Amino acid sequence: MKKWLSATLIVITLCAGLALGVEKKIIRPKGTKPDGPYSPGILVDETLYVSGQGGEDENGKIPTEFEAEVKQSLDNIGVVLKEAEMTPADVVSIQVYLTDGTLFPRMNAVYKQYFKDPRPTRTTVVVAALVGSGRIEITATARK
Repeated sequence: MKKWLSATLIVITLCAGLALGVEKKIIRPKGTKPDGPYSPGILVDETLYVSGQGGEDENGKIPTEFEAEVKQSLDNIGVVLKEAEMTPADVVSIQVYLTDGTLFPRMNAVYKQYFKDPRPTRTTVVVAALVGSGRIEITATARK
């Protein structure tokens, strides 16, 4: 019953925000190009939604070592967080997409260095492929 009530309150809050015309602010880190049909981040009130970030560096290259790719993916999220004046400590939820489930322990080792207790909630999904040649993509939700 409590879960149902909580879910109902969340839906009511979201609907009230939509009815009031909650402002959405695009978060685009300096130096990023507005070339995609998406925003790197959207800030609604004090909640930041970060688009999926792969392990590409600023030159579009993906490291050959998987751990470096994970770190770059998290660093890319960090750039969006910083632009919104947030830090990894503000992250409340993470979704990880891996192309190979056997990489999970290696991803987890890097992830634990990036996020300290209390760590965000997390979902990890193994997918057949990602856009591009990356092995990981991570999305995040943060709240001040």
